[in-house]
Amino acid sequence: MIVGMRCLVTGATGYVGGRLVPRLLAAGHDVRCLVRDPGRLRDEPWADQVEIVKGDVTNPDGLVDALRGCDVAYYLVHTLGHRDFVRLDRRGAEVFTDAAAHAGVRRLIYLGGPDPGHGEQASDHLRSRDEVARIMLAGPVPAVVLRAAVIIGSGSASFEMLRYLTERLPVMVTPRWVRNRVQPIAIRDVLRYLVECPTRIPEDVNRAFDIGGPDVLTYADMMRRYAEVADLPPRLVLDVPALTPELSALWVGLVTPVPSAIARPLVASLIHEAIAKEHNIREYVPDPPEGLTGFAEAVRLALAKVRDADVETRWSDASWPWAPAAPLPSDPLPSDPDWSGGTVYTDARDRAVAAPPAALWRVIEAIGGEHGWYSFPLAWSARGWLDRLAGGVGLRRGRRDPQRLMVGEALDFWRVEEIVPGSLLRLRAEMRLPGRAWLEMRAEPENGRARYRQRAVFLPHGLAGHAYWAMVWPFHAVVFGGMARNIATAAEREPPDE
Repeated sequence: MIVGMRCLVTGATGYVGGRLVPRLLAAGHDVRCLVRDPGRLRDEPWADQVEIVKGDVTNPDGLVDALRGCDVAYYLVHTLGHRDFVRLDRRGAEVFTDAAAHAGVRRLIYLGGPDPGHGEQASDHLRSRDEVARIMLAGPVPAVVLRAAVIIGSGSASFEMLRYLTERLPVMVTPRWVRNRVQPIAIRDVLRYLVECPTRIPEDVNRAFDIGGPDVLTYADMMRRYAEVADLPPRLVLDVPALTPELSALWVGLVTPVPSAIARPLVASLIHEAIAKEHNIREYVPDPPEGLTGFAEAVRLALAKVRDADVETRWSDASWPWAPAAPLPSDPLPSDPDWSGGTVYTDARDRAVAAPPAALWRVIEAIGGEHGWYSFPLAWSARGWLDRLAGGVGLRRGRRDPQRLMVGEALDFWRVEEIVPGSLLRLRAEMRLPGRAWLEMRAEPENGRARYRQRAVFLPHGLAGHAYWAMVWPFHAVVFGGMARNIATAAEREPPDE
């Protein structure tokens, strides 16, 4: 494989671009990122490994200079969400293609949408993506256009719609388009194509390729299979012919946090089937030995049920400045929209402590067992008894040692998931819950004293999980608020270090 190419990536603050950049770096390429706001990349772990240039694809000023010296330019931007996105996308494609030619770029790569076909009224979204593709292919710089339908990966707008609809609605009244066939593709396969196209496809090739996964499903099938992978009860899907795309978009807006400006054109696009008409891409980029990623496996990866270094949708800790080195699965990538990642409930508290961090840490590490949980003992006891009645472990396990903890050991109805000595204790709940929960406690130095930070995180599982959080939320001020206050007080009463 050819290495050492200089690649310009537009859309590096977006869903696909933010995941593509580190893979290009890993493949040995030099990367330059064109962004409107360079500050949005400051939290990316790879920010110091790339060249960051400020610019806008719709503004020719400085665009040629940004592209000059680059072998390949990735066009991964679209203005979906803007009222005038069709005109803006057309303008961006024309300006960018012209600038790339003047800068001497040898290859353009564009990730677009499925071919809208002929003889049918395509949605504005599909027509716009197709128009951008045609502009790229008609330009003087050879282009590769990858046509993908629904991309399966946490952060993808289409996947987030699927996630929220399935998780929040055990019975769904849906429009007829849920019976249309779709060929989804996993984000890891999309990224593999994007990384390998510049080195495997000859420079004189100028064409579009359909890309899709191995499964052809209806949208209703995808919702049912998502429920299976997510361990949700079977979903009942009832389609209503009278539910128009406009009404469907309003319905999606009510059920999901996906902005209506994005949901509306996406829903309008679902009235068309989106199936790959060919698989010619494999002539240049062969399928991996294990085959393309199936829908169920792609969903599992998106839900972070496979937690290894190769997971494409691993979550980052960058959104929490005091988060541990090993992130929770609820923490999003900096480039992901704030409505992605599924519903996550948090209760975060912090207090200044008139004691050194070492004293605060001794209190944190000694929590549980005979020391208790520093707030509302009756509530913690009641929760333990309820857990026992439900077949859980309750509070009876206590602690192995009254002062020291080790990763992996039991602590009442928690499990110690991570310890950074003197700084962080993270516990994973093992009580019976309709979801997953963590409790983090942190001691930080501040002006010669300490600051205590506490975060409870809950990932609900189905409607029962949402109902559970709503039920316990009124007690958080007493339980978690009292816990933070009393831990700080206990640290201030600790004897001074010798």
